[in-house]
Amino acid sequence: MSRLTPPTYKIKNWRAYNEALKRRGSLTIWFDPEMTWEASPTGTRGRQRTYSDAAIQACLTMKVLFSMALRQTTGFVESLLQLSGLDWSVQDFSTLSRRQKTLAVNIPYRGAEGPLHLLIDSTGIKVEGEGEWNARKHGGAKRRIWRKVHLGIDEKTLEIRAVEFTSSDIGDAPMLPELLDQIPPDQEIGSVTADGAYDTRKCHDAIADRGAYAVIPLRKNAKLWKPDSAGATARNAALRASKRLGRKIWRKWSGYHRRSRAETKMHCMKLLGQRLMAREPDRQVAELQVRVAVMNGFTALGIPVTEAMG
Repeated sequence: MSRLTPPTYKIKNWRAYNEALKRRGSLTIWFDPEMTWEASPTGTRGRQRTYSDAAIQACLTMKVLFSMALRQTTGFVESLLQLSGLDWSVQDFSTLSRRQKTLAVNIPYRGAEGPLHLLIDSTGIKVEGEGEWNARKHGGAKRRIWRKVHLGIDEKTLEIRAVEFTSSDIGDAPMLPELLDQIPPDQEIGSVTADGAYDTRKCHDAIADRGAYAVIPLRKNAKLWKPDSAGATARNAALRASKRLGRKIWRKWSGYHRRSRAETKMHCMKLLGQRLMAREPDRQVAELQVRVAVMNGFTALGIPVTEAMG
């Protein structure tokens, strides 16, 4: 029996996508004179903040984009303000470091019409330790520390809609309900696609509670669960369909292949740096969220529209 030829895909909007890729590398940076650079009074006692959250996030965005240290970031932003003809003051590096710890990062997203189809995946990112070459050559004598990044991605717009940051000893499945909680309650979720690590009662129940359909491959020795919840009932139906069609056909029929877009997004995140520069967990969370905001900004410029050929 001959093997099936995998389909090939063609980009339909190549001209627009090509222009979007060019704009991602543009060095055109401007500051809106109407931007709230200085912080508004809080009305409480004590020292008031000098700079707004938007100003702090703008500086940290430059830091992430160009992989600069805090001192170099302040000098870079100062030169940009001078070129823009703005007489705004610039934070010193200690202010940036202190505010990064408590910063509420604004992550933009456009959203799409219709129900949200969420792709779930996780990856590790290094925060301390020797590089890969040194570890391979010398055995990695120095302690190496990793953190885990859990993402929920809109399958249609490829924007990151939910993100969690945990230590490396936290599993994937326990974080899925946390990711779903970040989606507004009024946002309809059509499906949630994840790998076999999320085949747990807690995950299936969380997905069913949002009225969504779970696209999660089941283990080869999977058994029927007691149908005591909506998640267990839906999982039993998926198990019967998988046994009737076969695992390979079920994956194609259910659209499980869409999860590869989440893996591609993980690769894009690491293109901004294979490791985090911050050393404390709170600052690492802010640095990661700034990365997500940058990635969503790039995605908003344009994404490819593909179609199967043949």
